[in-house]
Amino acid sequence: MISNKTTSVLDNQTLTSKSNGRVSLMAHGLIGSEILKIANDIRIMTTEGKKVCNLTVGDFSSTEFRIPQFLEDEILKALKQGETNYPPSDGMVSLRKSVAEFYQRRLNLTYPVESVLISGGSRPAIYAAYHAVVDPGDTVVYPVPSWNNNHYCHLVGAKGIPMVCGKDENFLPTRKMFGKVIRGARLLALNSPLNPTGTAFAENVLRGICDLVLEENLKRKDGDRPLYLLYDQVYWLLTYGETKHYNPISLLPELLPYTIFVDGISKPFAATGVRVGWAVGPTDIIARMASILGHVGAWAPRAEQVAVAKLLSATDEIAAYHREMKRGLQLRLNTLYEALTGFKKVGLPVDIVPPMGAIYLSACFALIGKRTSAGIILSTNEDIRTYLLHEAGLAIVPFQAFGTTEEDGWFRLSVGAVALKDIENFIPRLKDALLKLT
Repeated sequence: MISNKTTSVLDNQTLTSKSNGRVSLMAHGLIGSEILKIANDIRIMTTEGKKVCNLTVGDFSSTEFRIPQFLEDEILKALKQGETNYPPSDGMVSLRKSVAEFYQRRLNLTYPVESVLISGGSRPAIYAAYHAVVDPGDTVVYPVPSWNNNHYCHLVGAKGIPMVCGKDENFLPTRKMFGKVIRGARLLALNSPLNPTGTAFAENVLRGICDLVLEENLKRKDGDRPLYLLYDQVYWLLTYGETKHYNPISLLPELLPYTIFVDGISKPFAATGVRVGWAVGPTDIIARMASILGHVGAWAPRAEQVAVAKLLSATDEIAAYHREMKRGLQLRLNTLYEALTGFKKVGLPVDIVPPMGAIYLSACFALIGKRTSAGIILSTNEDIRTYLLHEAGLAIVPFQAFGTTEEDGWFRLSVGAVALKDIENFIPRLKDALLKLT
């Protein structure tokens, strides 16, 4: 299903009249983070001494999930050794080599060092990928809900075509959805496990999309610009139960010239503030991305790069860390899932998707049309969010923050920055808040 609107930069005359020339057209039309707006409500409540179970941030609390001790020790060691000046703009060779070896060892993907670009977290790599292959007016296709593709389209002046995905597809796209919209497109942006839903591609579903991308490129004549696949797999080490992570190149090696991976340590090692990410892809595209980031100065700190190069080779330390980290994350996700499943069984208006990966759970609070004890009728997801925050102390993010437009009650619940006891304590309050509605 195609969204009822595309995302693109407004015409120059309209934007100029609104901005009065004070800022650029791009800057004037740029929308701020929706999640940061929600954070302000939470700050006000906590300042007033009210308890909030904050499931909004896609981050980790260092009191609940620390970075690996091995990584911390290696960063301090690198700092003491004087690794404090500029790193190469495309990344330390030791880290680029370590990333290539990590992909070979864990994903059976073979890349030369020249195919690896290090960046200050994964976001600059996504930014550089968009700028390296997309021109103003080009078409970018992406599923919704998804993280920030609408904003990246705006930054490069692309015509974004969001494809609406629902619960029946685990909020992930299928080959059939793309239909004719992929014709002539410049970039297809995918993410698995998916932020915000915590769901992951099944092998056959991703294979079907990969076949489509290859077929589209084979149809294009000599001199035609290719269709690239941007594959964000920053959560791939965080899968649960029987869920397996799949990637385009393992499924279809012929996609090697068209696939750009984005990855990093932020989520699998609870290291969002350490700021080490990377892109892996065709050498000619990676070289252009490196030039873009070199001018921006978006490289990862040198000491952290030295340390991460050693971490990725520390197989036993990684395995031990993930055993504990994933146990803690899955316990939180399962606690939420089991509680909401219980609510659903007794007839409360909730729905839930089993946790598959990342740090997120998708939950639906079907409260549109419900009346509060104060006589207020809930008519939007924002109404639902506000009600659950103030009545149950539950802070969550509506899927509208991830590009959807439907007022259907679906929200992201993020567990990386909350203690298990806080989740357990708010569950009775949530049930009471739901029971109060008529």
